[in-house]
Amino acid sequence: MTGNEYQKLAMRTNDRMAINRLHEATAEFHTECKDFGGIINACLGLSGEVGEFNDMIKKWVFHEKELDIEHAKKEAGDIAWYLAMLCESFGWELDEILKMNVEKLKARYPEGFDTYLANHRTEGDV
Repeated sequence: MTGNEYQKLAMRTNDRMAINRLHEATAEFHTECKDFGGIINACLGLSGEVGEFNDMIKKWVFHEKELDIEHAKKEAGDIAWYLAMLCESFGWELDEILKMNVEKLKARYPEGFDTYLANHRTEGDV
């Protein structure tokens, strides 16, 4: 199979409605959040910054490149910045999100991490 053949076959599942869905989502989210553009920016920014961080770890582990801890800290800070932007754009408080996460983890792992519980989550545990 050539790349062009793959593209033609794969794009049978692309209904070419993405721009319409974007317009609909923008209108819908505009009433439910503070900043739809900020949400998109934060999601793309998080993806990019996590990718940069992962690349540093990949090169450290598999390319035997020394890990620059100060650079890693700066990338972690960039990740935190985009998380804060995501919360701000939705109108959420970061403290509330962090507290919810800790409560979820306490419920999931009451005695600390457990591989059995990690692989056998209760229904509705996201």
